[in-house]
Amino acid sequence: MSKVLIIGAGGVGTVVAHKVAQHPEVFTEVMIASRTQSKCDAIVKAIGNPNIKTAKVDADNVDELVTLFNSFKPEIVINVALPYQDLTIMEACLKAGVNYLDTANYEPKDEAHFEYSWQWAYKKRFEEAGLTAILGCGFDPGVSGVYTAYAAKHHFDEIQYLDIVDCNAGNHHKAFATNFNPEINIREITQNGRYYENGQWITTQPLEFHKALTYPNIGPRDSYLLYHEELESLVKNYPTIKRARFWMTFGQEYLTHLRVIQNIGMASIEPINYNGMEIVPLQFLKAVLPNPQDLGENYEGETSIGCRIRGIKDGKERTYYVYNNCSHQAAYQETGMQGVSYTTGVPAMIGAMMYLKGLWKRPGVWNVEEFDPDPFMDELNKNGLPWHEVFDGDLEL
Repeated sequence: MSKVLIIGAGGVGTVVAHKVAQHPEVFTEVMIASRTQSKCDAIVKAIGNPNIKTAKVDADNVDELVTLFNSFKPEIVINVALPYQDLTIMEACLKAGVNYLDTANYEPKDEAHFEYSWQWAYKKRFEEAGLTAILGCGFDPGVSGVYTAYAAKHHFDEIQYLDIVDCNAGNHHKAFATNFNPEINIREITQNGRYYENGQWITTQPLEFHKALTYPNIGPRDSYLLYHEELESLVKNYPTIKRARFWMTFGQEYLTHLRVIQNIGMASIEPINYNGMEIVPLQFLKAVLPNPQDLGENYEGETSIGCRIRGIKDGKERTYYVYNNCSHQAAYQETGMQGVSYTTGVPAMIGAMMYLKGLWKRPGVWNVEEFDPDPFMDELNKNGLPWHEVFDGDLEL
């Protein structure tokens, strides 16, 4: 029996549930749990499989999680809740003897700070418990790491330069909306940028560096240098890398809204007193912005995410670009969610599948690039995220 418990009923959780339900040969029993059980019930209704169970759980509460885990007895938990909750869920997995997978690294609620150290600190405890924890198994982080591992295994003797490029060329016809949790999204974009070069981390001002990059089937788009968590694990696991960067596209209208939000203090995570109540401006903003789950129906266009790599093969320099383009409308027609949720949810399902098939089963805490990329890459092609390769082309970077 391969029981799986999905924690989180947002856009990504919805996609994970749909994709898990497509593989009853792997996932024999499924439960979706969230703080709001009615959201889980709605997902089950949309899938049309009454055998999927639902539950209410507070992912901030270790005891509640342990009680649920002991009751359902899942083989693996797919954590698509908030990054703030990674550690409580990992703690509960250790107490209940359950394996773990997530899509984004832990960050403290009171500071916009991305670092794997908190989760890597669990490595020995998971090893001693004989449990596997798979970190960052979305698209970026996630597929970006698997792409890098695949390139290192098949196409390079030495990877020297890595640029992860993420373009959303979709149009949701809203004045301003974020494609995933607004609180997490705005925190990510408004913090300082950071990239790795010659053995050290270089900090930049938020969105300080940008350049036009050409994306397949899309064309040129302004791409901005951000810090993204997979850079931290990739430079550790591939020490030949001389420079690693992450780029993401933003339209001018989006950036204008973002600048106004910052200038008027609505991006702040510092609590303020309002009419005798304590509120966090960014959390209030999240409440009035469009729900990312509701964007799919009118979303046009596609995403394009990939790795542009330069290095050495057989003594010669080579470039390699591996990427996926995902249609927002195709994602919506299959799962009711837009492409950004889809590109995160599908890899989370595949990572859990890799564990349950025994292909990514290793006690400890691991990033995705530390496992064999080949079976994962095969499943991407079969499950809606086909990838494409360009050898010795112009990387533009």
